[in-house]
Amino acid sequence: MLLEVGRVCVKKYGRDAGSRAVITAVLPDGFVNIISASRSKKERRCNPKHLEFLKEVIDPKNKEQVNKTLGIMERMK
Repeated sequence: MLLEVGRVCVKKYGRDAGSRAVITAVLPDGFVNIISASRSKKERRCNPKHLEFLKEVIDPKNKEQVNKTLGIMERMK
C-alpha cells in the first residue's frame, strides 16, 4: 500500500517540488499530512497526487530517523 504512515516520497508540485517528504498521517478525506525537507518545522496537508512514492518506509515518530532521511542537519548545542 502506497498511502501509509512512514512512507518516504518526493514532492512533484508546489513550492517545495523535488524535496523529500515523509507521510505522518493519512486523513479520511483522501489527503495526507507530510513533513518535508524544505519546510520541516511544520506538518502540513498534501494531495497524494502531488507525491512520488519511494520504496522506503520509516518510523515518523523517530525524529533522528526522519531528519536523516530528509537530510536535515541538527544544530549543535
